[in-house]
Amino acid sequence: MKRLLCAAAAAALAGGLVAAQPATAKPPKPDDRAAQAQKVVDGVTVNGILRHLRQFQVIANAHDGNRASGLPGHEASADYIETQLRRAGYQVERQTFTFPFFQELAPSVLRTDAGDIEHHTFTYSGGGDVTGAVVPTNDIVIPATPEPSSTSGCEASDFDAAPEDPAIALVQRGTCDFAVKVENAVAAGYDAVIVMNEGNPGRTDIATGTLGAPQDVPVVGISYDDGVALAEGAVTVTVTTEVESDPDRETFNLIAELPARHQHAKGPGKGKGPKKPPQVREDEAIVVGAHLDSVTEGPGINDNGSGSAGILEIALQLSRTGVADRLERPVRFAWWGAEELGLLGSEHYVASLSPDELGSIYANLNFDMIGSENYVRFLYDGDGSAGGPAGPPGSGEIRDIFAGFFERQGLAWEPTEFDGRSDYGPFIAAGIPAGGVFSGADGMKTEQEAQIYGGTAGEIYDSCYHQLCDDMTAINTNALHELGDAAAWGVAQLGLGQPLYPDMSRAPYSQQLTTPDFDYKGGLAVR
Repeated sequence: MKRLLCAAAAAALAGGLVAAQPATAKPPKPDDRAAQAQKVVDGVTVNGILRHLRQFQVIANAHDGNRASGLPGHEASADYIETQLRRAGYQVERQTFTFPFFQELAPSVLRTDAGDIEHHTFTYSGGGDVTGAVVPTNDIVIPATPEPSSTSGCEASDFDAAPEDPAIALVQRGTCDFAVKVENAVAAGYDAVIVMNEGNPGRTDIATGTLGAPQDVPVVGISYDDGVALAEGAVTVTVTTEVESDPDRETFNLIAELPARHQHAKGPGKGKGPKKPPQVREDEAIVVGAHLDSVTEGPGINDNGSGSAGILEIALQLSRTGVADRLERPVRFAWWGAEELGLLGSEHYVASLSPDELGSIYANLNFDMIGSENYVRFLYDGDGSAGGPAGPPGSGEIRDIFAGFFERQGLAWEPTEFDGRSDYGPFIAAGIPAGGVFSGADGMKTEQEAQIYGGTAGEIYDSCYHQLCDDMTAINTNALHELGDAAAWGVAQLGLGQPLYPDMSRAPYSQQLTTPDFDYKGGLAVR
């Protein structure tokens, strides 16, 4: 289906904009575009971003230490952003939706006669206190194969019927979603589920992830080695989880629209009347997104206060520098809700749009973590040239906009693949090109990266990822400066009309019919 020139109903804002005719005016010269974009870059400062981050910290401190969707800290964070945007002249709207809320109310327990086992409670685990024999599925792979191969728990026939006394199923990570394994275990009569990791490279530590929706039984994850010990011995364990689940908690996306209004018409030409400003490409909106919510375990100052503060400061500087009056495309800022539970806010936004509305989105720019302490300058690898999946046409060109910015300053960068771990996911699934900058999460910094970027090899990029210590002390201001500037450059360049295609026309829009089969949904593994 071709992209259509339609009313910009693609905004999730009240009312539609007047339908635009095809733009016929010449675009600004590249040097003029660069000069205007540089104004925004110069306006976006580390101190400006830190000002917002400090406010997020104050908010978290006042609301049980977090800013999670469905809780007061998220509401207060949105109130702060709304106030800043309205003062700068933005129209702001909340797009409400319901989602399955989840949080742990107390530390969980996994205990044998020999002592406690390190573990992690799965997101959407049920609550309960179960003591019983551990019963492994009949197809756990020990020793592990070099590559993932286990299908443990993926079929109902993998489970022996549970005994009458309480019993706890032991399943191994691999092949199918964790939710499928748990549902099969419950159908076989088990009272709790332990998920052991698979044992392949990268799959030896404690298994963690999401079940996608609330379950009725306790579900915890353990390491491969601990799983082997449970599988090979007749063991009785106690599993205790205390959780809160609400299938219909309300939250929202915060969306601010700044219509392109290229109003810098020049004076009268020779023998002619005043020149008219170029027509705006209302059907080529740029959606600039960052998730606002934190996990319930901490304040989320880097994840993702940093991205949220960064795009807020970019929005403010577009207005303050006057560059907003020269935009060739509408720029729509979005602070997504419930990302930490599986990209739920951005999924809701994309699902709420018609094909025509989706077709009026030219690109999605995503900023999720730009202040990691042990950072690397990562760019989403839009064309898959580094070996990962490619995004829709135009995604590679988005990467190149950011790459060019870094390279002109003599700064290195690294590709990071589209893996479903942030809010670009629903956009690329809908055929919309996407890209952005990223400072790293729970991956391990290599020796080569440490030589280029500094920091510590052998440690993860953000040592406080999804923890209570993700506070102001964990922010690297050099990362904020470098990635914040790149983010400002990319937003301004695309808003000012930078083409993603050689002939400056739009690539035909074609909505994909299936969601990419990612192993992650947001920061949580699904299988």
